[in-house]
Amino acid sequence: MPNCGKINHEMNDSLDRNLGEQPLTSIMEALALKPHDIVAASVVQMTHKMVARAMKGRRLTANVKCKVRDALNLAGGTSYSMADLFNY
Repeated sequence: MPNCGKINHEMNDSLDRNLGEQPLTSIMEALALKPHDIVAASVVQMTHKMVARAMKGRRLTANVKCKVRDALNLAGGTSYSMADLFNY
């Protein structure tokens, strides 16, 4: 029975970190941007994995969210805020 508690704990952690598809995804589709376009436009170090996690709704640090926002704004010639891109 000790595994039952561990499984529930892992499931709760998973639910807390996975927040569902973010508005960022639909904005990127509207601008016809791919994750690679965001990474290429970034002036700071960024990985494709960061963008993929942002789109899927993985909980990100404020620093990574800023990197994604800044790169999206450069790639799309836009000026989106954090609230426009993320719903958490």
